[in-house]
Amino acid sequence: MLSQQEISDRFEIQDLLYHYADLIDRKDFQRLRDEVFTADAHIDYSAFGGGVGNVEETIVYLTDAVSDARFPHSQHLNANLQVTVDSDTGRGRIMCFNPMEMNLPEGGTQIFLIGLWYLDEYRRTDAGWCISRRVEEKSWVFNAPDFMGL
Repeated sequence: MLSQQEISDRFEIQDLLYHYADLIDRKDFQRLRDEVFTADAHIDYSAFGGGVGNVEETIVYLTDAVSDARFPHSQHLNANLQVTVDSDTGRGRIMCFNPMEMNLPEGGTQIFLIGLWYLDEYRRTDAGWCISRRVEEKSWVFNAPDFMGL
């Protein structure tokens, strides 16, 4: 049976994961520094050709790679949260379904869908739970124009 503390910890981590997704979709990357990641966090987005590095490097990467000019709309839906907590640390495997609208260089837009897993490590800090390590694991990519024959 889960203790009240573990239930509370899991809900706080769940809120953290939803907050991360919201900040990414709002493109409010600067807030990741103080509200989501630990100062020494390691973030690895290489599964989809993205950056690998610390929080500052990740913010620079996201600011360029997920800009409104490239991706005007996205939604990160986190589900199937599998979180374990051990005192002041935790681990998680989180499913993410991510539809994105991409502006094409020749004009127009393209919709594609991404399925991935976040492999996380969490740490309790004075500010609450934060992600200390996040690695994306690729599941699948679906390109809507390919499917629709466009």
